Amino acid sequence: MPSSRLIILIVGLTLLLGLMLWLIDSLSRLYYTIAFTAPLLANLLLLLLIVLLGVLVAAFVYYLLVLPQLQKRQARRPQPKLPTAKADVAEKNLRAVRQQVAQIQDEVARQALINRSRTIEQNLSRRELRVVVFGTGSAGKTSIVNALIGRVVGQVGAPMGTTDVGATYHLKLKKLNREIWVTDTPGILEAGVAGTEREQRARQLATEADLLLFILDNDLRQSEYEPLRRLAEIGKRSLVVLNKTDLYPDPDRETILARLRDRLRDLVAAADIVAVAAQPQSVRLESGDWLQPEPEIMPLLKRMAAVLRAEGEDLVADNILLQSQRLGDEARTLIDTERRRQADKIVERFQWIGAGVIAVTPLPVIDLLATAAVNAQMVVEIGQVYGCDINADRGRELALSLAKTLASLGIVKGAIDLISTALRLNVATFLVGKAIQGVSAAYLTRIAGKSFIEYFRHDQNWGDGGMTEVVQRQFQLNRRDEFVKAFIQEAIARVVRPLTENATAGEPLEVEPKDRR
Repeated sequence: MPSSRLIILIVGLTLLLGLMLWLIDSLSRLYYTIAFTAPLLANLLLLLLIVLLGVLVAAFVYYLLVLPQLQKRQARRPQPKLPTAKADVAEKNLRAVRQQVAQIQDEVARQALINRSRTIEQNLSRRELRVVVFGTGSAGKTSIVNALIGRVVGQVGAPMGTTDVGATYHLKLKKLNREIWVTDTPGILEAGVAGTEREQRARQLATEADLLLFILDNDLRQSEYEPLRRLAEIGKRSLVVLNKTDLYPDPDRETILARLRDRLRDLVAAADIVAVAAQPQSVRLESGDWLQPEPEIMPLLKRMAAVLRAEGEDLVADNILLQSQRLGDEARTLIDTERRRQADKIVERFQWIGAGVIAVTPLPVIDLLATAAVNAQMVVEIGQVYGCDINADRGRELALSLAKTLASLGIVKGAIDLISTALRLNVATFLVGKAIQGVSAAYLTRIAGKSFIEYFRHDQNWGDGGMTEVVQRQFQLNRRDEFVKAFIQEAIARVVRPLTENATAGEPLEVEPKDRR
């Protein structure tokens, strides 16, 4: 110990001892002064003096002997720490999400993702384990929570739909360095719009759990199996809890447990399927009185404790990693949706530009070179939407390559036949011949544009099937009856009517590109 601190300690102890002696001397003089006139008061004063001395001695022993030991134990206690590799991956995912969020144009969606990423970042250092109780409204979820917590925290035995939002409670388990929070969720498989909304909230809470308690009150139904399977597929750790076992004779209970373990063998370990009676039925005694048995919850508590002690840190790390991955997927989906919306507008604009080019100078067959020139600029603009710097030469090269693919696959002829048939059903015969080439060109430009969107969506890669497979798929998607009907109606307005009006007036055709909003 430094000499300066030692001197301060000695001076402090000397002053404290002097004050104690002064206090004792003063109280002694006061005692002898009043002992003859008020003996009872004097005795109370003496008792106060003894208590004061006892408190001082106890404080001295605590600070010199007990407190240092407690501090040593606290220092030796290991602090919760996430597995380094998983934490690093989660942080990397969050950094990627922050970069992706900057590309999202929807302000509301962007802010929501930012808030969720901040929550996940906070969870990286949290000292909590989140246990979510999940199941149908009648399985006894709230009874399970009541039995776990040891006090009534929710309405038990109420109609389905009582728990509207997740309610969270603190649970204490020995030998765990993390706090445990148990969340009771709304029931699933409830009828009506309100029931569907509650189920969505319950499923969201379930995906955010470190550990999931899936509550049943009988053998597993298919409608219960599906959500459990989906949660297991995303890596959610689950304990399956058969509740209300007091209602079944022992042989029936064992039969149900055996069926559950057999059916869930690929999803849940046999040791993770436990039987409890969270709120046993009252029993009438011979005397006529009613006896309320204690909850049989120990099998669940023991299994929870074993899992959380052995796997707690991994469960937290896995959950945080899962949440960061799901957030990244959601950000990518939003970006892709916005980009596709912009790219679709570009395709729609250029398909009618292509129709105008061909309709102005009709040829015996569709001029693939002319449409390729239009498509080249379309490729450049679609590439810009997806952050790809495509120059005019590269755009022309891609457009010509796709035009050749359209011809080699017979899609050009197929498109002309399709458009011809559709036009004959909607347009006067003398106008069909003039309109076929322009409308067919628009249709082919659309297929080309949709194909290029897929190309840029997949980082300028046509996929394993190459350009041929992408083009064929787009042709099949765009030949459905409902689309063709809508396309022909718009083509009549944009191509056929201008042809008629300009032919009457003797003026060249102008097809004005417009964005549909």
